[in-house]
Amino acid sequence: MVFWGWRCQGRVRTVERNRYHSEKMKRFVSCCLLLAGAAASFLSAQQAKAPAFDKGRFETWARHLFVWGEGITVTVSDPETSPVPGFSKVTVRGSVGKQAQEEAFYVSADGQSVIRGSAFNVAQNPFKSELSLLDTRDQPGAGTVGAPVVISVYSDFQCPYCREAAKILRANLDKAYPKEVRTYFHDFPLESIHPWAKSAAQFGRCIYKQNPAAFWTYHDWIFEQQQQITLETLAPQVLEFVKGKGVDSGAIDKCVSSGMTAPEIEKTVNQGHALEVTSTPTLFINGRKMVGAIPWETLKTVIDFEIQYQKTARNAGDDCGCAVTLPMPGAAAVKPPQI
Repeated sequence: MVFWGWRCQGRVRTVERNRYHSEKMKRFVSCCLLLAGAAASFLSAQQAKAPAFDKGRFETWARHLFVWGEGITVTVSDPETSPVPGFSKVTVRGSVGKQAQEEAFYVSADGQSVIRGSAFNVAQNPFKSELSLLDTRDQPGAGTVGAPVVISVYSDFQCPYCREAAKILRANLDKAYPKEVRTYFHDFPLESIHPWAKSAAQFGRCIYKQNPAAFWTYHDWIFEQQQQITLETLAPQVLEFVKGKGVDSGAIDKCVSSGMTAPEIEKTVNQGHALEVTSTPTLFINGRKMVGAIPWETLKTVIDFEIQYQKTARNAGDDCGCAVTLPMPGAAAVKPPQI
């Protein structure tokens, strides 16, 4: 009995001891949870108090980097999602009048580290961002619709280098690539240095609206006559030229005088700014930016490469193959929209 009583007494003490340790552990866990909650609240409060991206500080830094004085207007964009993990994209734009320059930066989450340049995803076309901005709708086009290579030309009718580039393209493209290239013309008049360039662009747009084919006749003529044209003689010379070209000269005159096409030209100029076009001519060959009157041999090398590359990539061109369509018995194939 004594032995059993001892055993029973020992079990009671053991149970009490276990209960004591259990209560102690519960209190310890509760304290840990309270501390964790307090820490989380503190961190949240600190993050809430942490300043957002400091545009003013970044602007000061960018002005110093580019030596942009008070005469240059600088705007800094809000941080955007970027393909670089841990970094946001910030665009800085410096402008004087109608001239502008944009630079892309990638800024770390704490705002202390900056990468300047371009970021790429190897699974995508390296010119994807340019292709997404190039809008060829309602732009004068020449060449085969659906061609694997698209050349977008940002040009100024008063620019002498644009005249040389136009001659190179018009003399060689159709002969060398009767089916493989589609060319689009985008107005980009440099009004600060070329006084009649915008008016010439308006004439071109008005002619295009009446007769798209006549635009290219006008395009070749005005570049050829560039040195004989002045701001005062432009209108009478053009109106005389268009006679017998399949357009109504009276309607053309009225179209230009009303400024009807000015918003369209402004739109292409803004698109050019988004593409960082700062001079003319600027060409985009399937999104690849090339500036100046490029020799034909160089252009041909790039075009040939793109034709071969697009046979498998199909991620650029007038018909990039980006649209997904399901085959339907008896239904005609529908061409995807132009990029």
